Amino acid sequence: MRFDGKVGLVTGAGSGIGRATACGFAARGGAIAVVDINGDNAQKVVDEITAAGGKAIAIAADVTRPADIDMMVTRTTREFGRLDFLHNNAFGMPPVQGTTRLVARTAEVSDEVWNRMLDVGLTAVFQGIKRVVPVMRAQGGGAIVNTASISGLRADYGIVAYNAAKAGVINLTRVAAVEYAPVNIRVNCICPGAIDTPLLAASLTEEGRLRFRQAIPMGRLGRPEEMANVVLFLASDLASFVTGAAFVADGGQTAKTGSPSFLPD
Repeated sequence: MRFDGKVGLVTGAGSGIGRATACGFAARGGAIAVVDINGDNAQKVVDEITAAGGKAIAIAADVTRPADIDMMVTRTTREFGRLDFLHNNAFGMPPVQGTTRLVARTAEVSDEVWNRMLDVGLTAVFQGIKRVVPVMRAQGGGAIVNTASISGLRADYGIVAYNAAKAGVINLTRVAAVEYAPVNIRVNCICPGAIDTPLLAASLTEEGRLRFRQAIPMGRLGRPEEMANVVLFLASDLASFVTGAAFVADGGQTAKTGSPSFLPD
């Protein structure tokens, strides 16, 4: 699984799954654009990659702004001459103001939360695909991997906007996959379960972490590097016949029916 001579771009790469993907791509010979809304975090990842002998540039960009997406694609192709791999991974929680709540039943979700969640979680993915397809098509192909979630496959209580955005990412992935398969552009998505990222850690109490561990047959949260390995497989030539897939990596969480055990104790 090598990326020698190839160029990638990862959004939300300042931490978590994005950081692990960027580092893994560079460690396997690829040049990588590390994109994050926090430019300092992006630069720290670039410093880590270059210290290990890899090639990387840092780009500060807000993926909810189409102009920023144009800029990050242009800078990457200008710096490295091509773009073979895009990981649409950026995600951010909307700011909480006044009585606005991030976790609420459907009828209680504010328009602000709904709009922000879909802007960064779904529309930004569409905008990223839209802008890299012409580049990849002109060079003869490429691979796009979007970060969805098991929350796009199943329902959760209290996070309707997140569920809707991630479900949208899954079907957006499928549509783009069938449209661009004839021009050798593969489009897939990953559906992580609970992954131990800074974003999740900031939103969970110790009790919350325990509940997740109890819900996962493996008994633990996933690691960002474990998800990055799935992303990198989908980006690589090893997955040359894989497109339109939603790869689940959740420690077995969605393999269960949800029914109580039929075994005693």
